[in-house]
Amino acid sequence: MFKLALGAIVSLLFILTPASAASTEGRPQATSVKKQIVKKPARRKVQASAVATERPRIAKRITVVRGKRSVIYRPVRSANFIPIRTAGDAAGLNLTRDPLALASSVAFVLDQSNSEVLFEKNANVALPIASITKLMTGLVVVQAQQDMNEMLTITEDDVDREKHTGSRLRVGARMTRGNLLHIALMSSENRAAAALGRNYPGGISAFVAAMNAKARLLGMNDTRYVDSSGLSSRNIASARDLAKLAVVAHQEPLLREYSTDPKSVVDASGRMMHYSNTNYLVASPDWEIGLQKTGFINEAGRCLVMQAMIQGRAVIMVFLDSKGKQSRTADAGRMRRWLEALRPPAVG
Repeated sequence: MFKLALGAIVSLLFILTPASAASTEGRPQATSVKKQIVKKPARRKVQASAVATERPRIAKRITVVRGKRSVIYRPVRSANFIPIRTAGDAAGLNLTRDPLALASSVAFVLDQSNSEVLFEKNANVALPIASITKLMTGLVVVQAQQDMNEMLTITEDDVDREKHTGSRLRVGARMTRGNLLHIALMSSENRAAAALGRNYPGGISAFVAAMNAKARLLGMNDTRYVDSSGLSSRNIASARDLAKLAVVAHQEPLLREYSTDPKSVVDASGRMMHYSNTNYLVASPDWEIGLQKTGFINEAGRCLVMQAMIQGRAVIMVFLDSKGKQSRTADAGRMRRWLEALRPPAVG
């Protein structure tokens, strides 16, 4: 009950909507009927609780102010609700504080020209990296010098059986390897990444082996790959390892172009399909981004790897296990402002 001016009377009622059935009130009280009445509500009560675990519960709040009745419906979180915990949360990384109040549990920033570490936070912990995996997928494809004009076909083998995600690429669609690489890097297309791995000499197993071999060659000792898309939470790496990958990937012009293209139209079996970049910062005039890749699965949280020019200095940024849809790009903005404050522009 809230106290209102002018003696207004306010009625506050919270009513949780039932999941089923009519009331037994007003029914005859005969003995034979009583037994049925005792049993039926018990059954219905069990049914109601079962439904309540599947459907969102709604609270109804009724307020009367100066004779005017207002009704507000709000969802009520179930007592059985369990928030999604990332691998970083399980490791306690979300408890680490930093001077920038980053939303990411892991961060690593490197000066690309001299390898000076400018910022680090839990940078040596190996975590799921989601679609950041596709950066290594692209590197293996490009350095294998596979024909980018070869037509490849999406098959049932490319359908996601791990997370059961959807795709705009239909089974049977045909597309050049170059276009598949383009939308895998730019729009994080999972079936495209799967098809790239499957069409490597020796198939997907040979491709994953090549990914892991490349990681070892680059000194990425905390990194392991099991697929070419990043849908598996067993694809892991540390932020420090991913910075090494970004430095090498940035040397490939095709990876730079495809990963930073804001939009593209690609041909899939004669059907023109429009794709956009998963990182809106590439279209921002405030940023000069040379390479980037985003990633997300529940176990990994929001992830971002990016090469950017900040006041004439080339830097590699890595953010892992960020909470909130725009949190990883917001962290990139915080980091840029912090770097700009450290290194004011030259005068004169």
